[in-house]
Amino acid sequence: MRPYTVALTGGIGSGKSTVAQGFAELGAGVIDTDAIAHELTTPQGPAIAPILAAFGPMILSAEGWLDRACLRRIVFADPEARRRLEAILHPMIERVMLERLQSLNADYVLLVIPLLFETGQERHADRVLVVDVPETIQVARVMARSGLSAEEVQRIIAVQLPRHERIARAHDLIDNSGAPQDLEPQIQRLHAQYLRLAGA
Repeated sequence: MRPYTVALTGGIGSGKSTVAQGFAELGAGVIDTDAIAHELTTPQGPAIAPILAAFGPMILSAEGWLDRACLRRIVFADPEARRRLEAILHPMIERVMLERLQSLNADYVLLVIPLLFETGQERHADRVLVVDVPETIQVARVMARSGLSAEEVQRIIAVQLPRHERIARAHDLIDNSGAPQDLEPQIQRLHAQYLRLAGA
């Protein structure tokens, strides 16, 4: 039987990893699908061969590592290419996530899934937590973090579920538009709530 499960999602640059880390420090189990995606796309990872077959050798560096910037340029310029990549990666990521969920020993588990609603994976969770920030903050944070241009960040935001829809489909909301210390009381309150729900 799987543990009580909360799906954590939010737009790019909303601070999902920071929030997940806060819950982990309080004892929650955390499974991060971005981390799984990175594992699957290391040089020996099972996703490399099908990605190479779909997109050609230009998506690999000389050392055999996935050139994420190159692949990102391809898939955000071409919706069909993006669908092709998602068809390879998403089922693999989901399978690993569910295997880990079954074997994780924790009072409750957070599944960090950036494209939660877009992939229909909210069905794996008892509850949905959305980390929310205004779009202007998303753009500024992603530009500072990854060196992408505003236009590139906007293209990524455009393929994600609109902010108002994400909020409407959330059970719980964390506002991450303020200072880092503003997160802690929100995480503490929800952690206590999830422990109660898991116990019930």
